[in-house]
Amino acid sequence: MTPKKLTKLPAVQISGNIIDIRSCDIFKGTVYVENGLIVDIKKHQVDSNNYIMPGLIDSHIHIESSMLIPSEFAKLAVIHGTVATVSDPHEIANVLGIDGIKYMIKNGNKVPFKFYFGASSSVPATPFETSGYEFKEEEMLELLAMDEIKYLSEMMNFPGVINRDPWEMRKIEIAKSFNKPIDGHAPGVTGEDAKKYAEVGITTDHECFTMEEALDKIKYGMKIQIREGSAAKNFEALIGLMDDYNDHVLFCSDDKHPDDLLKGHINEMVVRAISKGYDPVKVLRSVILNPIKHYGLDVGTLQIGDPADMIVVDNLEDFNILKTYIDGILVAENGVSNIDSVPEDHPNKFSAKPITSSQLHVKPDGDKLCVIEAYDGQLITGFVTEDYKVIDGNVVSDVDNDILKLVVLNRYNDAEPAIAFIKNFNLKTGAIASSVAHDSHNIIAVGTSDEEITNAINLIIKEEGGISFVNGDDNKVIPLPVAGLMSTCDGGRIAASYSLIDEAVHNAGSTLRAPYMTLSFMALLVIPQLKLSDKGLFDGNKFQFTSLFSS
Repeated sequence: MTPKKLTKLPAVQISGNIIDIRSCDIFKGTVYVENGLIVDIKKHQVDSNNYIMPGLIDSHIHIESSMLIPSEFAKLAVIHGTVATVSDPHEIANVLGIDGIKYMIKNGNKVPFKFYFGASSSVPATPFETSGYEFKEEEMLELLAMDEIKYLSEMMNFPGVINRDPWEMRKIEIAKSFNKPIDGHAPGVTGEDAKKYAEVGITTDHECFTMEEALDKIKYGMKIQIREGSAAKNFEALIGLMDDYNDHVLFCSDDKHPDDLLKGHINEMVVRAISKGYDPVKVLRSVILNPIKHYGLDVGTLQIGDPADMIVVDNLEDFNILKTYIDGILVAENGVSNIDSVPEDHPNKFSAKPITSSQLHVKPDGDKLCVIEAYDGQLITGFVTEDYKVIDGNVVSDVDNDILKLVVLNRYNDAEPAIAFIKNFNLKTGAIASSVAHDSHNIIAVGTSDEEITNAINLIIKEEGGISFVNGDDNKVIPLPVAGLMSTCDGGRIAASYSLIDEAVHNAGSTLRAPYMTLSFMALLVIPQLKLSDKGLFDGNKFQFTSLFSS
């Protein structure tokens, strides 16, 4: 994962307040860099009041959720002082399999940034949905044998792990045979189940949403990745772990949409933690040193002999990133990225055919409607029963009561759409659709009328992947030609396009902070409670399909 190096790198000298996160010391001095390595650090009085420290690390992210290929992601991330990511490529793996992971590695190696990818454990995430690929033992062996693969990605089938499913256990055994750590994914799991989950060797979790849950998992030997992404936000609930457990804490974004990535990354979490009174050095140890130790990353920590992966900030309160270096290369300065775009192919798998609005008709079949309840800032959902609205024998979106029709359409095969209903999107007009739908990435849509939902879906089909918004004659779409997940266009351009379409959705009434990100998780069956796959409405607590109606 070490980025491509120039034949001869220029020597660098930087003076200021040097933060040594290993010795927990801050001192005046100068850092000397030659050919990408730190060759000396001298303590002496200097005029500069800037701070020099190791670069920041996102300990768990799906690059695909930025809608950018790794090279374009890097262009934006370095502006914010990020030098490395621990990246689970299971989004593209669920579409293109092992070739998708190799695509991410190859593209990431074309730019000066440190991407560390995992072997995706959940391809598909469950047997209750249609995915583009299914990993067998030979794929897991091939991936985990690769030097570029640093860990086994999140074990999402937590019921399978707890109940010792043979295939889940075999994945874990393979990872252990290569001495590679195993990431967790166990939302809401506590007590004896948490113990059973952890004792097989799973060492992290990024899905905790209460302090009690996090402390329970720490008790059983797990590290907690505090998450602050575009949709899921657990910082406020979990930052108190820094009081007594900073050695067990890592920071991550999990999923970051392009407009949010343009604004900030892990640096935002650092600022917030420091503003709450936590020791800046301890915060940086959690952000940088803990993931380096846990995953065995080749990222410098500002020691003599280390790669020169470092950032310069103006102060520890505002934490404005002045410069970012990776392997001694100045990759960003004063908010401007020095990473160039690279040409890239557009691999994809997309077989869906245009649909008609009649395919979205639902016949009444019970006294009450079982409705998904979306929560802003959370991946978990609720479950409520509601009265429903019928027009011409078809159960339709009830805009006045915020009960909107939700659709998932198989993109890999010609199949009829699956339909459910959802609250808290609060659209008053129009419909949105996306081929980013965790984790199988079928087409997902929500809207105020069957006609507009149909049109939004068909826009996605026409582009063979993307996100869309339809509101009468106003049709907007951002094509995502790489696996229906990512664009090869300039990251800033995609961020700007996304901001415009996001604004249009909010103008149409949505009260969710990140409606597209929230929508993308409404097909994620491994997060309770009620979700929708291309095969039907699914109860994540019982881990089985359930009826759309109740009597």
